[in-house]
Amino acid sequence: MLETVRGPRQLIVGEGVAQNIPRVVAESGSRVLIVTDRVLLGQPGVAEIVAAVRAKVTVVEVFSDATPDVPLSDVDLAVSAAAEVDADVILAIGGGTVIDLAKIVGVIRRHGGTPRDFYGESKVPGPTIPLVAVPTTSGTGSELTPVSVLTDPDRELKVGVSSVHIVPDFAIVDPELTYTCPATVTAHSGIDAFCHAVESYTARPRAHGPRDPVEQVFLGRNPITDHYALRAAERIARSLRRAVTDGGDTDARADMSYGSMLAGLAFSHAGNAAPHALQYPIGAATHTPHGLGVGLLLPYALDAAKDAIGDRLAILARVCGLDVTDASDAEAADTFLTWLDGLLADIGIPRTLADIGVARADLPRFAEMASGVTRLIQNHPGPTDTASLTAILEAAWTGDRTRHVLTPTRDSGRRMDT
Repeated sequence: MLETVRGPRQLIVGEGVAQNIPRVVAESGSRVLIVTDRVLLGQPGVAEIVAAVRAKVTVVEVFSDATPDVPLSDVDLAVSAAAEVDADVILAIGGGTVIDLAKIVGVIRRHGGTPRDFYGESKVPGPTIPLVAVPTTSGTGSELTPVSVLTDPDRELKVGVSSVHIVPDFAIVDPELTYTCPATVTAHSGIDAFCHAVESYTARPRAHGPRDPVEQVFLGRNPITDHYALRAAERIARSLRRAVTDGGDTDARADMSYGSMLAGLAFSHAGNAAPHALQYPIGAATHTPHGLGVGLLLPYALDAAKDAIGDRLAILARVCGLDVTDASDAEAADTFLTWLDGLLADIGIPRTLADIGVARADLPRFAEMASGVTRLIQNHPGPTDTASLTAILEAAWTGDRTRHVLTPTRDSGRRMDT
């Protein structure tokens, strides 16, 4: 047996826990860089946090120019802002972009160099300066994860810095900070969290040596990640539609915050798989949101691997509350995938790659590029050769989701093909 568990020094979850932020920051340093974006800074809840930190900490600098997908130009600006106050602690308030930016700023503050020095797995040589991460969306799980995803203008793909040393020191997850999140952002971040749960639960299990938990970041699924992933899927399945439809549904918002957090813990260890790897080149080419892309791709990737993970898809069907009492694993798996189709449609995720402007001629090139994202693609439970990845993209481009779902007949209550 060989397992590992990674996470913040302290994880605090619940309504109202944001009031702890000033104390946690002050106990971590005396010169803080607050990383956020302009929209969030204008919201009363975030403005109150910033004011409370100013009242508690000696020196405060606010960097509010974070832009989507963490371009390297933002990293340069934020590092300069941190240097101006000689920051010894970072507070990140925002979604995945903001928290990922804060992570790489902490790396450079402590170790110098440029982001390119740390691309890949386990290249960060040691701990960074303390980071307090406060998510305002329910999706990326970045407040818990060992990954910072950046956009490098010299590369066609997004790039990742992956290291246990960039897991935030403190994660403060307050659902109340998500109440103002717009419906579209709720949908895209929420389906990203669901992808984290499902991709972690269906990730390929891998054999490991004693050094792997230190030398590698994503290790494939194990019983610990399975537990987190299933609990995450259960909460997100019952609440994502509600949170998108009614942002004031506080129970749904709490479920989404908790589910996103659990999914983040799951993929911090197991890793994500083909939907995330394939989204990298597609997102870069189409400039579409990350969550939209992985959500669109998820059912096609699962279809392609169904023979290997049918039993796990059947368990997901039950966890997500579907009536599959009399179904075989194969029938339950198809029922889950068909339910997933409906969820995606209900929250506004496009059905096909053609719908978001992907050219069919580009599919083999995108598959080839995704095949090089080893830390993700090695977790896919199905075939990972370029031809197989191209086939997933072809299905996603045409919208081919042929299923054999069994439904009760009127006469017998038994199930039959539809």
